Amino acid sequence: MAGREPYRTKARTEMMRYLEENRLRTVSAEDILQDLQKSGLRISATTVYRNLEKLCQEHIVMKFVAEKGEKAVYQLEHAEKQCKEHLHLKCLKCGTVIHMDCGFMEEVESHLKEGHGFTLQCEGSVLYGVCETCAKQNNEEEKQKETGLHFKKNPV
Repeated sequence: MAGREPYRTKARTEMMRYLEENRLRTVSAEDILQDLQKSGLRISATTVYRNLEKLCQEHIVMKFVAEKGEKAVYQLEHAEKQCKEHLHLKCLKCGTVIHMDCGFMEEVESHLKEGHGFTLQCEGSVLYGVCETCAKQNNEEEKQKETGLHFKKNPV
């Protein structure tokens, strides 16, 4: 039965909606479950995990395994970006995942192969740090602390 389209359930359809709406960041199974339940869908955590695993097997969703004690997170794969061929950069503050699909990846792979005899496998590889937006925000907060200015932004 190879090549068969996956069975489309209401749960899977709603999960795909949520993942699409949040495609620029990683989300946990708990995030998905809470959203679906909030929208009135009666769904269990087991159903969410089962669907996420299927989506990972189908290469529709990427799973990022966290460090010990932290939960795994998921993100919709970008078909045009060939996620198996590059590393991912994940912001520890906001959860944004950046696809490192630039020419630099070829340099890295070449250096590792020639200089170290090491063949890089990019699938599921993530480098953790802080994105430019969060770094700027952090710098602004540090400057405010240094000058003694502590303004809270009013929610809009």
